[in-house]
Formats: sequence, C-alpha cells, structure tokens
Amino acid sequence: MKIKSLLLIALIAFSSCIDDKKNKTVESIDYSETELDVTTSAYPESITKVFEAHGGLELWNEMQTLKFTMAKETGEEVTITDLYTRNSLIKMPKHTIGYDGQEVWLQKLDTTSYEGNPKFYYNLMFYFYAMPFVLADGGIIYEDAEPLDFEGKTYPGIKISYESGVGESPEDEYILYYDSKTHKMAWLGYTVTFFTNEKGKEFHFIKYSEWQNVNGLELPKTLTWYHYENNLPTTKRNDLEFSDVSLTKMKMKPSIFSKPEGAEVVE
Repeated sequence: MKIKSLLLIALIAFSSCIDDKKNKTVESIDYSETELDVTTSAYPESITKVFEAHGGLELWNEMQTLKFTMAKETGEEVTITDLYTRNSLIKMPKHTIGYDGQEVWLQKLDTTSYEGNPKFYYNLMFYFYAMPFVLADGGIIYEDAEPLDFEGKTYPGIKISYESGVGESPEDEYILYYDSKTHKMAWLGYTVTFFTNEKGKEFHFIKYSEWQNVNGLELPKTLTWYHYENNLPTTKRNDLEFSDVSLTKMKMKPSIFSKPEGAEVVE
C-alpha cells in the first residue's frame, strides 16, 4: 500500500508540472534589429584577418597536397608535402629526403655526402612556405607582439609559441608581422632551437616580398632573408624564389613518402 501511495503522489506532481508549463506564455523576442555576435573562430581576430587576406582557412583546409620548386646553387629542389599527415619528400640533384610519418630517411643518388641535418631540414622550407596557414596548427599560443618599424613603415605583430611537446622543436618562437591595411603577412621573425632544445635569444628575419595566387590562396613567390641585429632586420641577405607551385585537393599515395631501398634512416 505504501508503494502505491508514493506512485500516486508522484503521478499527481508530474501532471501538475505539465499543466503549469502549458499555462505559461513564452515571450517572443524580435532579433531583426539586434546585432548578434556569431564569431566562432578559435583564433584571435588579428590572425584570423591574416588568414582571410590570404584566401581563408576554410579553403586551405580543403587542400591535400602542396608541391613547389626552389632554384638553388646546387640545382632545383622539389618539395612535396601531404598537408594533413605532413609526410614529405624533397628531391634534390644528388639526394632525396623523405618523412613517412614515423622516420626521416636520406637517399644518396651518388657518392656525395649530404651537408646538413635531414631531420632538421625535411619540413623547414615547407613551414616557411606554407605561412601563414601553418600558424593555425594545434597547440599554438598566440600573443600580441611589439610592432616592427622598418624603413618608415610599422607592422603589427603576433607572437607564436607552442605548448610543451608540440613538434620537433616546441621551444621555437615566431613573430608574424602583417600589413595594417591589407592584413597580408609581411615579415616573419623566428628563432632556431632544434640543436639546443632551449629557447632562442636571437630572432632571424624573412620578408615575404611577393605573393602568387595558387588555387584561390595567396602563397609566397619570393622570400627575402635579412641580416639582423638586436632582434631587428637590418640589410638584405638573399632572395629565394618559388616556381611550379601546385596546391590541390588530390591526396598523394602514402607510398611515395616511403623509404626506398638503399636509403638510410636518420637518427
């Protein structure tokens, strides 16, 4: 009997709540004259505008493969990168460097020794070239930076650092400087920490001199390295031009990044 009484009381209470809700009037709100904030970006407004000035993250995220060629003193260097896995292949006249998602490998095409560190280099030029979009990667911390004044023009800055354990060199720091009118990227300040694993004290500088439209996105045509002093650019050092740039929605077969027979894994 006690259980039946409790069930009866609960049923009456539930019915009362339904009747109460039916009798209440919901006031309608007219939003036609109201400005709503519909911003859903996970990025600060300053860098979001930079992304948009270069074609937008939405379009960039649709792309699967980036390929470009650099003319160097040693000959043409062709880089192919999977934009999602970041697997890469760098073809040089006398060497090939690859990253298959697990290991960096080096293949000699003759007896010439490779001068450099393949583990440091395999994604270096891709990272510089794919600016500003690589600065939308996960694990990034954004802060305002002091503007850069150079030859009578002021460029606002965004400081980029990384959460612990992100990438090969989480101690790396970057400063993206942009044109205050167009919001296009103009300069990159960067530190190199790969060889020390400690925060760098000196910023190196690249000027993003020219842009080219590739499949609706503004990507670099020319990068100009500058000498630097007291964490500021001083005089021009050298240019590096990019040609035969391809940015497509076609994904490359993973096998092209696999270590070929005769190649060595870089420890």
